[in-house]
Amino acid sequence: MSTIHYIHPKSINIAEIQEVMLLNMKLKLSNESIVKIEKCRKYLDDKMVENTSPIYGINTGFGALYNVKIAANNLTSLQENLVMSHACGTGERVPKAIVKLMLFLKIQSLSYGYSGAQLATVNRLIDFYNNDVIPVIYTQGSLGASGDLAPLAHLSLPLIGKGEVYLNDEIKNSQEVLEQFGWEKIELQSKEGLALLNGTQFMSAYGVWILQKAYKLSYLADLIGALSLDAFDGRIEPFNALIHIIRPHNGQLKTAERIKEFLTGSEILAQEKKHVQDPYSFRCMPQVHGASNDTLNFVKKTIETEINSVTDNPNIFVEADEIISGGNFHGQPLALALDYLSIALAEFGNISERRTFQLVSGLRGLPAFLVSNPGLNSGFMIPQYTAASIVSQNKQLATPASVDSIVSSNGQEDHVSMGANSATKAKRVVDNLETILAIELLNASQAMSFRKPLKSSEFLESFVSMFRADVSFVEEDRVLHDDIVKAIAFIQNLSVDSEELFN
Repeated sequence: MSTIHYIHPKSINIAEIQEVMLLNMKLKLSNESIVKIEKCRKYLDDKMVENTSPIYGINTGFGALYNVKIAANNLTSLQENLVMSHACGTGERVPKAIVKLMLFLKIQSLSYGYSGAQLATVNRLIDFYNNDVIPVIYTQGSLGASGDLAPLAHLSLPLIGKGEVYLNDEIKNSQEVLEQFGWEKIELQSKEGLALLNGTQFMSAYGVWILQKAYKLSYLADLIGALSLDAFDGRIEPFNALIHIIRPHNGQLKTAERIKEFLTGSEILAQEKKHVQDPYSFRCMPQVHGASNDTLNFVKKTIETEINSVTDNPNIFVEADEIISGGNFHGQPLALALDYLSIALAEFGNISERRTFQLVSGLRGLPAFLVSNPGLNSGFMIPQYTAASIVSQNKQLATPASVDSIVSSNGQEDHVSMGANSATKAKRVVDNLETILAIELLNASQAMSFRKPLKSSEFLESFVSMFRADVSFVEEDRVLHDDIVKAIAFIQNLSVDSEELFN
């Protein structure tokens, strides 16, 4: 298998990006991309010689200063000033994995040849990516329109020897790292500052990262939900394909099919039932999980369109001999999609916590709080509290950011998407969901032990056995925080076939 991924004008999907990341592949521009970049840059340079009239962002100021004409001898200073003045990020540092995705997506966008970036600039971004020189970026500062200005300014600072970068898990001064690698700082040319700063790569990188995790957790929600169903002595009839064919939402059909497969061969499931119905949190998993899965697919389509787009401004159309100022940097498609994603992920957690609640309630032959001597032992009483607290926080985080807008740039930028806030909120939601599912797994595996000597399906028994290698059965009270941490680590380290996730 190749260790190099060639950046090319063809579209790329999230599964391919995940493969590039997992295999730690190096990036290299394809010949086609090199031609497009150089052709666009030459056109712009020639245009600057023959045309002295104002062209927004190329020989003018930015935002509300769009009417201020800049002399030709100040164009490099104009671009560097733009990068430095916009580097106003605050808050927590963006995780390095997401910054690396930002680098990838910025390189991809510039490679289409509509942005006017120098080949040297794009290649330096590739140098950063390939050598794990990861710019330090902050989570707060983007309005999600005019692009992700502040985060992308921090991404771009190291090109001119400013700001800080991670190298070998240390934060270092960018200029020192440039000298260490023998790299000269980039002399930014006309338009390049805007090419770098206008764009949606902060929102998009978060979206790609969250979706990769979300698809895995959606699969595990079905798997852990199936385990909980069997541990609760639930019924299989609600997963019969006949029910779902007459309401054929794709996600609903897939979840029902998955759960039936997970439970095939269960002795617990096959035993005669005393109850004729299960609570909604078990019976309606296809409908609830399925709706969230359909949402993931909608969001995936939106984000894959975005990562294969040009989102800076103005755009340069060589063949049409046009330089057009528009609004492709506006993050509204991503803002709406990421808000929708948060809602869908919150619902996975919401129904998961309800299954946990049912398991600890002393129903269907299970001991109260899933411990042999309740009273003396509190057992699994408080992990449900923890899950409930996190579920409530997710409901708060699922409040849409995209319905808000604050006027900026002296009224010139009078509607913004707030998509960056949608993105950072969605990451917190998906991280919270991981913990909620870990708590359900902790409870379901504990409950399953009380069904012995009956066994679940071979698949689920194997899954519980893997989990038990990390987290043992709770005989009596102990510090369950430690078990929750181990359960989260188990989920994080669990490998799921990508064909199960993205198809």
